[in-house]
Amino acid sequence: MKQEEKTLESKLIHKGRIISLYQEKVLLPNGKESVREIVRHKGACAVIAKTKEDKLILIRQYRKSLDKTIYEFPAGGIEPGEDIALCAVRELEEETSYRATEEKVVYLAGLCTTPGFSDEMIHIFYAEDVEKISVKKDCDDDEFIEVLLLDESEVLEWIMLGQIIDAKTVCAFFLYQQYKKSND
Repeated sequence: MKQEEKTLESKLIHKGRIISLYQEKVLLPNGKESVREIVRHKGACAVIAKTKEDKLILIRQYRKSLDKTIYEFPAGGIEPGEDIALCAVRELEEETSYRATEEKVVYLAGLCTTPGFSDEMIHIFYAEDVEKISVKKDCDDDEFIEVLLLDESEVLEWIMLGQIIDAKTVCAFFLYQQYKKSND
């Protein structure tokens, strides 16, 4: 049986700064109609960055959607027309004051964050030998971030203990470990 759904009607419910919400009437493969609520997102990049001292850079940030502070790898939205590798480098610098050089940034994977209701793709990068810059870059006005430097074993432990719950961070960490194994 064909698995595709045909969009019959699409209605913009809300247009925000980061997301837009659409209600779509669809024709199902069995000929019946249904309604889907879909979040449209511009896409994002995340970077697992390692310092010359072999520390991984994480951030601690309050997330209102969860009503709690969580740990995650630096990430942010792709600006219109922006190269995704440059987005990863920019976000790392803005959020952590660490700089990666483009030649030391490797694309690991693209992930659909929540395909049940959103089209967001997050691109995961790895950057090695990142360096602290002397001038602090400004985060966005609504971001309050604490930077942490952790050993790989600590990151794994925090994941296994449920202290790191952010999906992109968990996926990025295991992608990084596989990348490392295949390049040793």
